[in-house]
Amino acid sequence: MKRRTIVSVVLASLVLFSMAAMAQAEAEGLKPFVLGAEPQQTDLEQAAAAVKTGLQGQGFEVAGSYAPYPNAVVIVVTSDALKANAAKSEFGGYGAGMRVAVTKVKDKLQVSYTNPPYWAAAYRMKEDLEDVKAKLAAALGKQKEYGSEDGIKEKSLRKYNYMMGMEKFDSLGKHDLATFKTYQEAVSAVEGGLNAGKAGVTKVYRIDIPGKEEAVFGVAIARGKGADKYIMDYIDFADVKSTAHLPYEVLVSGNKVYHLFARFRIAISFPDLSMMGSNSFMSIMSAPGAIKDALTETITPAAEKK
Repeated sequence: MKRRTIVSVVLASLVLFSMAAMAQAEAEGLKPFVLGAEPQQTDLEQAAAAVKTGLQGQGFEVAGSYAPYPNAVVIVVTSDALKANAAKSEFGGYGAGMRVAVTKVKDKLQVSYTNPPYWAAAYRMKEDLEDVKAKLAAALGKQKEYGSEDGIKEKSLRKYNYMMGMEKFDSLGKHDLATFKTYQEAVSAVEGGLNAGKAGVTKVYRIDIPGKEEAVFGVAIARGKGADKYIMDYIDFADVKSTAHLPYEVLVSGNKVYHLFARFRIAISFPDLSMMGSNSFMSIMSAPGAIKDALTETITPAAEKK
């Protein structure tokens, strides 16, 4: 009897400890990025190649990669788990890929990646992607989560906007780019525009969502005030870089083409960014409109413009 009591007390203590740990994690909130282990390689391209190999070893598929500006490489990966979750979620294509960055900062390389539970919540997905987070950590290591000092609770992320009057994930009128007659016409227009490099916008990757008419495209933006480098020169000023904010996405869902308006998409990557000052939203105030204009020009010559 005494032994059973001891076992019961131990089990109860373990349950309470687990609940306390979960409560602590919730209290701390989620953060957008994870800093991986420092790579053994000193060359950027060699480190990026090693990162790809490590990701593939954990079952990830490399959907695409690019260099948005000097001293940075972004790799986008997907997996069966990511695509399955995307298929179960409305506009889930936005979360079908995880972004991994290798960035040279002074004389050192940083490996960073998007934190799956954070983005699953921000994109209102069905599952929290903790399993994907564990596989990314196994492939790339984990020093710390970062990008928000206090983090954001999961419930708050699901209805996130930076401030009153700014867009949320479901602000569809602002996210719309174009409407076509069919899904195939929409996909063809996006592919054609990206292949032509209209408005300085080109394709980084494409992920097709299984079982539904949905595909997400990662795009590089090279010109104007919506350009990747232009924006990041202003807002990615911390010592640990948030290069994995990039690239931007274009989503085809049914016969419509969407993007996430930058007052949401940038804010969700940089939730602690100040509104005013030299490194602030005000310093890139033209970016949201410039991004939408560039994407619209890229894909809508024969479409009904929004």
